[in-house]
Amino acid sequence: MKAIMIMYDSLNRHMLAPYGCEWTKTPNFERLAERCVTFDKCYVGSLPCMPARREIHTGRYNFLHRNWGPMEPYDDSMPEILKRNGVYSHLISDHYHYWEDGGCTYHNRYSSWENVRGQEGDPWKGCVGDKVLPPHIGQCGKQDMVNREYTDTEDRMAQSVTFRAGVEFLERNHGADNWFLQVETFDPHEPFYVQDEDLMGFETEYDGPLFDWPGYHRVTEEERPYVQHVRNKYAALLQMCDRNLGKILDKMDEYNLWEDTMLIVNTDHGFMLGEHDWWAKSNEINFYEEIVHTPLFIYDPRSRAAGRCECLVQTIDLAPTLLEFFGLPVPGDMLGHVLKDTIAEGKPVRETCLYGTCGAQISCTDGHYAYVLAPAIKTNEPLYNYTLMPTHMREMFPPKELQELELSEPFSFTKGCRLLKIKNVEKREYTNDLGEHPYKTLLFDLEKDPKESEPISNPEVEEYFRKEMVRIMKENDAPKEQYERMGLEAE
Repeated sequence: MKAIMIMYDSLNRHMLAPYGCEWTKTPNFERLAERCVTFDKCYVGSLPCMPARREIHTGRYNFLHRNWGPMEPYDDSMPEILKRNGVYSHLISDHYHYWEDGGCTYHNRYSSWENVRGQEGDPWKGCVGDKVLPPHIGQCGKQDMVNREYTDTEDRMAQSVTFRAGVEFLERNHGADNWFLQVETFDPHEPFYVQDEDLMGFETEYDGPLFDWPGYHRVTEEERPYVQHVRNKYAALLQMCDRNLGKILDKMDEYNLWEDTMLIVNTDHGFMLGEHDWWAKSNEINFYEEIVHTPLFIYDPRSRAAGRCECLVQTIDLAPTLLEFFGLPVPGDMLGHVLKDTIAEGKPVRETCLYGTCGAQISCTDGHYAYVLAPAIKTNEPLYNYTLMPTHMREMFPPKELQELELSEPFSFTKGCRLLKIKNVEKREYTNDLGEHPYKTLLFDLEKDPKESEPISNPEVEEYFRKEMVRIMKENDAPKEQYERMGLEAE
């Protein structure tokens, strides 16, 4: 048996033809949908990038215990379990966060891995001294503009190199058995850097400033005239993603991999392109459907099922699904579900699910309603990181953050290990100048209001979701102070 995962970053469900979009150009996603089960109710668990990837490895939520960070020593890693049981696992990725302090323990869980350079602020090519930057360039502006000098044609762009390596792996190994290939690109994550020929298909003329990297904030009056331009840039980059998907599908056809190969096409989260008058996936606001309701396509050669599936699934289901596919037992600490019967016959695996990011609000959905619970304490406390690997995204925890650390008792999933309990200073990202969080508790009826434009009041439904939150948090052995912070009764 063999399996391929094609993973994108910030892939918007509502911009794909299989999910009803009529103006973008995604024929290979349509071709994919003809072969696969297309999930209509797939939701994230933990946001953003590396928390989501930890869920792909471990099959359990990240955000209740820890912010962005590496794999932990006690974690069950799906690709490593495959490796240890005779299934070769190979990662190809241009997602540069894998090679930062906050992601540095993921790639070595695979049998082998390839690192493709040059996305966003990847510290790749050296440029000493100042560089004139255009407006609307993000936090990695100088490095990104340097990187673009070396990715000035499509064949040199990191996404292209990544998928070429994926094709090369299939050409070399298609006849072998027992392997898992993960082809993962940073695109269509911002900045929406594309070649002119792709943009011309959506926008033949543009006389505004260079603007392909919106910030994580509300759309300003200055930026409002360029919202459609940014959407066009995203659509152009998405078209490139679609072309490269087609190259993998071509190899699936050429080598008849449909006979024995599972195919998963997924993402970590979406991205707001001016919807709700916001950009990106800002921690300052509710994680709307554009961010948390994600596309997912799965082909299982055992059932060869295709069509739509309305069952509620999540990122945490991917690890157990792949382990079961290769005939391996699912560790007890993995709380995601095996999707074999869901794919084959639409068997439900859950009624509700949680999603969120560490330190912000916690949300719960059943696919009909979305309930967003704001912290009950305005200072957003108490809040801690529990970890044995104290790193942020791009740096280790500085000594001043470690001065008051404690040792916690083991959690149910830490293999008997006590963890460092460290005050979560990143909660400052989620509070204003007064030290108060900006969140509101909200309830949306997704069937009547899929764009979440009108919050509703329904105490009975809200109480149901509060109880579901407590139940799921208990299943995940959430820290006791999370109940206090959120105003939930743990017992």
